[in-house]
Amino acid sequence: MNKQTYAAVVPAAGIGSRMQAELPKQYLPLSDSTVIELSLATLLAHPKIEQVVVVLAENDHWFKQLSCAQHPKLTLAIGGAERANSVLSGLLAVKQADWVLVHDAARPCLTKGDIDLLIEHTGSKQQGAILATQVRDTMKRCAESGQIIKTVAREQLWHALTPQAFLRDQLIQSLQQGITLGRQITDEASAIELAGLPCSVIAGRADNIKVTRPEDMAMAELFIKQLKNEGLA
Repeated sequence: MNKQTYAAVVPAAGIGSRMQAELPKQYLPLSDSTVIELSLATLLAHPKIEQVVVVLAENDHWFKQLSCAQHPKLTLAIGGAERANSVLSGLLAVKQADWVLVHDAARPCLTKGDIDLLIEHTGSKQQGAILATQVRDTMKRCAESGQIIKTVAREQLWHALTPQAFLRDQLIQSLQQGITLGRQITDEASAIELAGLPCSVIAGRADNIKVTRPEDMAMAELFIKQLKNEGLA
């Protein structure tokens, strides 16, 4: 088998309104850096990832001010109205790669070990995969009113994380198909699923959290401190 090549796409065109902040959440200060710089750091440092495409809003004027903005592995692309459009724009900006890892700009606690798990799986199985954690809590399905309808068995439920890794051309085709058909694409795996293609979950670290609400910042700060103490960040 020929050597497999890897790139990463980081969609960062959103504004993160739930953070209730003046800045988009990816630019908020975190652990002597910013959320997005920490999310990018492990991808940029990984020896097998040859290119990292950051997808920005057209009017973004924050990214160019970051210390990592001139990194030789970085390429910038302009995003679209929805995440799927932004990821597709990023994929089209990848110069050459068999596989692409798509990672949230607001997941600053990613470790090299979790990237290694994805790369090992894709290289050996030749099949897409996502990082995920098993659901631990009791799950309830509710009506819009908040009334509980039923308890859902959690044994085969997983929280989807990122990165999510797929063959570049396969993901491009799946996203284009989903967008054309007007399907709801909440993550890259959902586009692959809609296309009828296989995808696996790989158990990742539970501290790979997404910064979504104000209270997530304190938790991310704590996790990053722990990762640094363990030599993982």
